Amino acid sequence: MTMVSAEEGPAAGPTVLRMLLGAQLRRLRESRGVTREKAGWEIRSSESKISRMELGRVGFKERDVADLLTLYGVTAEQERGALLKLARGANNPGWWHRYGDVLPSWFQSYLGLEAAAALIRSYEVQFVPGLLQTREYARAVVLLGHGQASPAEIDRRVDLRMRRQEVLHRAKPPRLWAVVDEAALRRPIGGPQVMRGQLEALLKATRTPNVRVQVIPFAAGGHAAAGGAFTILRFGDQDLPDIVYIEQLTSAIYLDKREDLDFYAVAMERLCVEAEPPERTAEILERMIADLDPG
Repeated sequence: MTMVSAEEGPAAGPTVLRMLLGAQLRRLRESRGVTREKAGWEIRSSESKISRMELGRVGFKERDVADLLTLYGVTAEQERGALLKLARGANNPGWWHRYGDVLPSWFQSYLGLEAAAALIRSYEVQFVPGLLQTREYARAVVLLGHGQASPAEIDRRVDLRMRRQEVLHRAKPPRLWAVVDEAALRRPIGGPQVMRGQLEALLKATRTPNVRVQVIPFAAGGHAAAGGAFTILRFGDQDLPDIVYIEQLTSAIYLDKREDLDFYAVAMERLCVEAEPPERTAEILERMIADLDPG
């Protein structure tokens, strides 16, 4: 069994640590032929609690993990110590915890997954992807949804979005592959000057090795993802499945079933084919910037 440390760098946030620990506990349980019901009884809980633990959707009590390891026959101190350390790390709050006053709980899960992803593939139809937004553009987007909020709250929300972007600049950043509808790039969020700055920043971002942007032109007509924006997250650890994230106005959907993943993976591949090739993105953005020039 591959052991995962609780100190693997910036990507090892609490969300992914829970997922990794849950996956390892599931493998141990299955290798011993222990049912979820029996495991739940061992920790004075239920079968559904074991299921949630193995999916990484709840926190871990160190005592529960220790009791399960004993049940599964894990007696070696080194192995037990590594898994218990992982459990402690999984309960630590992520950096976004300090933004709890402006951060809905359903989005906190996404931030943990985003920080842990090795590959982020997204389709955007309305806005420039959040990881590539300028501060001015982000402020204009925030004001669209929170126009009655105080200036301090607006600042907090914008700061949160800027803090998210640090994931692209760390030592081992994820790869970001964004397919953006032309409408999102033509819509003058914040006005022409803000949009010009955003397009220039996007152009600069496409020159970095871990960012790829494709544009779906108006001429493409209907396409594979007419239903709306979505993101597919892939992780470096083979024990973690891909996850599809679909954001709604007041909630989000997380999909990890094989049939759902296959459906969205096919849709994403079709989008990449229907979009202009990545090598044309700079030319497209430069033309859009020129169109904003009043001269």
